[in-house]
Amino acid sequence: MRSPTARTVLAGLLLAALLTLPPAWADGALLWQTNSFSLLHGGDYAVDPARQQTLTFEHASGWNVGDLFLFVDLTRFDGEKNAAGDENTYYGEISPRLSLGKLFGREIAAGPVTDVLLAATYEFGDGEVETLLLGPGFDLALPGFDYFQLNVYRRIPQDGRDGRTIQITPVWAMTLPLGRSDILFDGFMDWNVTSDGGYERNLHFNPQLKYDLGKAMAWGDRRLYAGIEYSYWKNKYGIRSSKTFDSEQSAASLLLKLLF
Repeated sequence: MRSPTARTVLAGLLLAALLTLPPAWADGALLWQTNSFSLLHGGDYAVDPARQQTLTFEHASGWNVGDLFLFVDLTRFDGEKNAAGDENTYYGEISPRLSLGKLFGREIAAGPVTDVLLAATYEFGDGEVETLLLGPGFDLALPGFDYFQLNVYRRIPQDGRDGRTIQITPVWAMTLPLGRSDILFDGFMDWNVTSDGGYERNLHFNPQLKYDLGKAMAWGDRRLYAGIEYSYWKNKYGIRSSKTFDSEQSAASLLLKLLF
């Protein structure tokens, strides 16, 4: 019997969550949402072609049972091809989290922890990348941060691939006033603290530093950010770096981001 794919498992989790909601929660389930398009252009990427242009769609929303984040990257290699012979590629993630505090209608907090959640992520894209991640999530109130989330996952690659590791993923945002506008410092880190077969321990640190041009020009709710993204990835894709193959990435990209 064929084992269920990550897509099937994740769909089942979401359906189960919806079926267990009290009827009264159906009204006003969506509390807030933001959407954006980003354009990045940079170089010095490892494993893949060095120069890349990426168009990214992002969605983030808060619900009366938790939150949801998803993104899709469409990447064009600047005049080169990847190992599969492609000039373009795509990759995305869908990350729902269920709040235990909201589900049970009571505060679950201790110290800096303001909520405990059930976190999941489904990774998809070109090639053998389909992976399901499951584990606990924590919302933390830390001085100076707009938000700080910490998810601890068990990675479950599909189709028998290596990579069943423990991954720690902090996500953050910090707003710093500057003149008539703000600088936004946000990003994430994926830290695979264990290895599995041919999948090496790896660390991906990906912050962005952006200036809010929309606020500076008094465009109201329309937010246009300009800045840079830095991507450091040790043992990228779980490939061990060596003298014969360098998989350590240190890449900077120019960034333009429109929120709507």
